[in-house]
Formats: sequence, C-alpha cells, structure tokens
Amino acid sequence: MTGQVSFDSHARNVLAASVEYVNRLTPGYSGGVPYDAPADEPDAIKAAVAEALTAIGHPPKSVPVDDARRLKLLAGRMRTVFEAANDGDLDTAAAEINALLIDTNARPQLDRGKDRPWSLHFHGPDEQLANGWAAGCAAGLALAVGSDLAGRLGVCAAPQCDRVFVDVSKNGQRRFCSPQCQSRVKAAAHRARQAAT
Repeated sequence: MTGQVSFDSHARNVLAASVEYVNRLTPGYSGGVPYDAPADEPDAIKAAVAEALTAIGHPPKSVPVDDARRLKLLAGRMRTVFEAANDGDLDTAAAEINALLIDTNARPQLDRGKDRPWSLHFHGPDEQLANGWAAGCAAGLALAVGSDLAGRLGVCAAPQCDRVFVDVSKNGQRRFCSPQCQSRVKAAAHRARQAAT
C-alpha cells in the first residue's frame, strides 16, 4: 500500500480521538514504564477525558462524570480493536466494532461546518459528550477496518509499551507510538551491537 492515507478530516479526527481515549484511559505500559489508567475517581477520569479531547483540538466545556466513565469502558473495547487489527485478526476487530456500532447507536448524518463542504459524520442518539464521541469513534474504526486501511491501526512495537496509534504515514511502515519509543528501541539495538563487539 503506497500513497497518502485517504481518511477524510472527520474520520482522522475520530480515529485520533480513539487513540487518545485508548492511550489515556486504559492501563498497560507507556514508553517502557507501567501506565495506570485514571482511577474511577470523578475528577481523575473527567480530567483524562478532557485531556484526550484537548489533545485533538476539541477542548470540552465540561465533562460529565457519567460520560467519562462510559468513555473509559468503551476505550477498553476500542483497545481490543487496535490489538486485533495489529495482529491481523480482522474477524475479532470487526466483531467488536459491530458491537460498538450497535451499543453506541451510531447513525450517519451529513453535517457542514462554517465555510466547509458537507461531510459524513456519525452521531449517537443524542448530543451527550459520550454518545457523540463514542459513536464517532466506533464509525471511524469501522471505516478503517472496512477498507484497505485496516493495517494502519497499530500497537507500539517497543518493549514495555502498548500504546496504540493510527499510521497515516505515506509508506504505512510505522511501528511505534511515538518518536521516543522509536529512539528507545534504536538506542537499545545500538547498545546491544556495541556490547557484542
């Protein structure tokens, strides 16, 4: 697969939100150290959701605690999609996405922003924060897995890191969640070569 990735701006946005939710709201490893997801304490989980949305350029006015808790649960399910797609298990990824689409009641709708053309968006049954973003994320993952871009959903290949990413590079060869993890792996390989000589 070569050429520029063809996600439209809305799909890129909801896929970026999926990455932020998974990476901020699920436990595991990040950059070689254990990562604890925020506890179910209201301020911590609300802050993590606000940080995720702010990171993609959509700072929320407020984050209701029930929405934050729902997004944390959905982030664990989205992690399943990223891990399955990364492993080439598109059957598992698709089954989880289909369940997410049903559970979020994602519905397509044409929307138009100021000075922008019509584009296809996916919404939940109402405009609550969790419903809108969860439905959009589920649909974004469906667009990726339902196309030749399924291989663009990845999990960091660095030791002790399981943060996820969407590979939007031209050559589709991304293996790491961040330049820091890539540098860590390169430095470790360099040290191993030096020690072997």
